[in-house]
Amino acid sequence: MSKAKKILIAVSFLVFVFSLVSISRTLLRDYAEQQKIDELTKVWEEGSEKVGGDVFPSLLLDKANEPVMLPEFRELYERNSDIVGWLKMDGTRIEYPVMQRPQDAEYYLNHDFDKKETKGGLPFLDAHSQANGSDILLIHGHHMKSGWMFKDLMKYKNESFYKEHATFQFSTLYEKEEYEIVAVIVSEIYRKSDDVFKYYQIENVSTSTEFDSYVQSIKELALYDTGVTAQYGDKLIVLSTCEYSTENGRLAVVARKR
Repeated sequence: MSKAKKILIAVSFLVFVFSLVSISRTLLRDYAEQQKIDELTKVWEEGSEKVGGDVFPSLLLDKANEPVMLPEFRELYERNSDIVGWLKMDGTRIEYPVMQRPQDAEYYLNHDFDKKETKGGLPFLDAHSQANGSDILLIHGHHMKSGWMFKDLMKYKNESFYKEHATFQFSTLYEKEEYEIVAVIVSEIYRKSDDVFKYYQIENVSTSTEFDSYVQSIKELALYDTGVTAQYGDKLIVLSTCEYSTENGRLAVVARKR
């Protein structure tokens, strides 16, 4: 066997070993992250059972008629007060806490619930949204190759999947809410100078005219007609993640509170 061939075999073996180690690390990391999510989900479900499960609407009030934190959030909130909601979408792996860190809007791009650095992060509320005070809640989440976070939003590209899963649940700290999907869109992150509709610029939506224009633009981008629309006074959720058919692509699922 020639020296060149021996070197080629050795290099190929080293590349194989390196690839195997890299894959193993990724699988172990994904497994560890999912174990953490499963533990959070268990805490959430145990708290929910204290009030009889998912009943809509659900708003608890104290003697002074002030909203009281839902039982399912109390233990989670004690662990991390950055939690602002819980998102659950049937037919997907999406069942996660939704976070917001006022002093660092993108903190949960790469941090887990216990504030440790992680590649997957957690879904988080946009800096221009307030869970209990905004007409539009923009929630960002990674599109992970492993399938976690918001990758399963891609299922909504198919109208047949939408028809079987036209609603989902989002709970704030004080109220359980159900949303029906208005549209599924594919867009992208544009340059600031581009004169084009940017679904993620929710800070520009405040008046009835701006809201109606926003909804109209969403409907024009829709992959299919859901037969559902929204009008000023409705509360919207926009679930946003990366979409890789184009550079800087994004997919968004837009829904209104029922």
